[in-house]
Amino acid sequence: MIEKMRKALDAAVDAIGGQPREGQIEMAEAVANALSDRHHLLVQAGTGTGKSLAYLVPALVHGKKVLVATATLALQRQLVERDLPKIKGALEKELGRDLTFAVYKGVGNYLCLQKMNSAEPDPDGEVLMEIGTLEKDAKRLRAWAETPGVSGDRDDAPDVDRRVWYANSVSGRECIGKDDCAYGSQCFAVNAKAKAQTADVVVTNHTLLAIEIVDSHPILPERDAVILDEAHEFMDRTTQAVTEELTAARVERAAKMAKKHLPGKAADAFAKAADNFAEALTDFASDVRNDPTKAGRLPELPAQLEAPIRKVKEASAAVVALINADSDVIDPDSMAERARVKGATNEVQQTATKMLKPSGHQVMWFEPTYSTLYLAPLSVSQVLRANLLTETPVIATSATLSVGKSFDAIAKSIGFVVGESNSDDEDSEDKFEAGEIDPANVQMLDVGSPFDFAKQGALYLPKHIPEPGRDGPSKEALTELAELIDAAGGRTLALFSSWRGVEMADEYLRKVLAELEIPIITQKRGDSVGTLVERFAKDPKSILLGTISLWQGIDVPGPSCTLVAIDRIPFPRPDEPVMSARAAEADAAGGSGFMQVSLPRAALLLAQGTGRLIRSIDDRGVVAILDSRIVTKRYGSVLLNSMPPFWRTSDGAVIRESLKRLNADYLEAGE
Repeated sequence: MIEKMRKALDAAVDAIGGQPREGQIEMAEAVANALSDRHHLLVQAGTGTGKSLAYLVPALVHGKKVLVATATLALQRQLVERDLPKIKGALEKELGRDLTFAVYKGVGNYLCLQKMNSAEPDPDGEVLMEIGTLEKDAKRLRAWAETPGVSGDRDDAPDVDRRVWYANSVSGRECIGKDDCAYGSQCFAVNAKAKAQTADVVVTNHTLLAIEIVDSHPILPERDAVILDEAHEFMDRTTQAVTEELTAARVERAAKMAKKHLPGKAADAFAKAADNFAEALTDFASDVRNDPTKAGRLPELPAQLEAPIRKVKEASAAVVALINADSDVIDPDSMAERARVKGATNEVQQTATKMLKPSGHQVMWFEPTYSTLYLAPLSVSQVLRANLLTETPVIATSATLSVGKSFDAIAKSIGFVVGESNSDDEDSEDKFEAGEIDPANVQMLDVGSPFDFAKQGALYLPKHIPEPGRDGPSKEALTELAELIDAAGGRTLALFSSWRGVEMADEYLRKVLAELEIPIITQKRGDSVGTLVERFAKDPKSILLGTISLWQGIDVPGPSCTLVAIDRIPFPRPDEPVMSARAAEADAAGGSGFMQVSLPRAALLLAQGTGRLIRSIDDRGVVAILDSRIVTKRYGSVLLNSMPPFWRTSDGAVIRESLKRLNADYLEAGE
């Protein structure tokens, strides 16, 4: 297997015009062994390793079905539109057989032909009739859907208002299924899944895999192994996927659907319960805004919401029971409409039921801006262990998996059994059936990076800047940032841990840099990250100011990004409900919430942020961390050991001179 894989890897690297890399070869061999021996693997592969080929080639050589799950759409596209097509021909020649791959997303990512062609619009469709400006988008989407050979995939569709998309798509719970739908044979989602069922490699996303694991209900094709790329995000994506949300709009939508398709006492009662809940939620949101002490985590369901939610639960349950009892409907369109009503109503009922009886292993909170009640699990590691890690080998990879050179934090969060005792884990005594995989049977590997970080980059750690407070960056930090940007001639990605920091930096820099020809690109809420990064990459003199969504996955090699500035260590906010609840649970168990929860989270995010600097063998530059705690606090060494091994200094004059020289070199080269 290893020799065969090595030859295939050589062929794949030649096909993309690349060069052999030691780390890539080491990782590919480890992946091949994990697939053959059926054990788990955690592999940290630094920037430039070429980890996609290091797992795709062994997966294809392995000859069995492999599922690859990614966190970001960008990586999903890279795999199915660039990497796999490029290596397919070379590997088919090397292996002597046809190779297939496919992408599969959730049902809601595909157009629903039944809903699009329904004679009677539901509440989603009625929105389009009320807002005439959306009619043009709706016509464009329909014209595209009727074009032969289109995928029906939202990412391939014309860019339309999200309300137009929702009016022409359904969730998995609202889908009637291929066999009962008049459009079953033409269904875009069904056809995408059918293609994925027979493919050697299926690419999907963390969220869909997480939902399948937690619900123990098959959504994705069967597979012999799972590869988690961007694995440092998998626990958070799983938590997000299974977080329950209850809003007035969601309840009202289900009630309107019920009233339209099932008029009668049950639907009337549901509509009344929805109205009462909306009113109670509005009042509670007003209370929270007037009294900030009520914001954040809720120890229990607020008394003023309990009765309205109970009414919603009872009314929605009555509607679902009515639908289940009615078996006379045989018209496909009517069946599809009722399936949508049942799906939407059942989801509301289940969420309301959980909100009324939260367990001690869940955290509840209220978000007043959008008047949303949330319920999330404190931990997902046990369900991942039981429903994922015992089933198939799991290869988890990322450029950042270790915290202070240890894999333990990320391994435990995904559900692996690590450490000598693991006595704090109630599932650690589990016995595994024949054919199951022991989650303790895991290899951990760091293959490094082909980049020489110490020569290519410097880490600037100024000691004179005051510790950051709650009011955003200090004047000293903003002054330092402006001086560094001036020295670099722009060419800066400035990362902030809050919107407040972005706004303060934008206001300050526009004043002090006004005389310099440095375009300032500032992220605003709702902005497309891809568009911002394109603008930043095109103009080497520009600077990009942004918050958490820019800390990860941004790839801008070359002269546009020679300085990455970070305003503060990205510890979770004290009012962040899930993280603070996990930290409190660790403290209550006799551990340290800071060391077990807050520090690992900050270390991984800081490693991701600093990783934006060196993206190619020719890149040079500086990472500046404008938070003196990283050198004055004992925990600073854990953070530093989680980052690329840049050359370090606290001498600002040396750093500014280096940036000026680098800028002069780029200007001389016309860049």
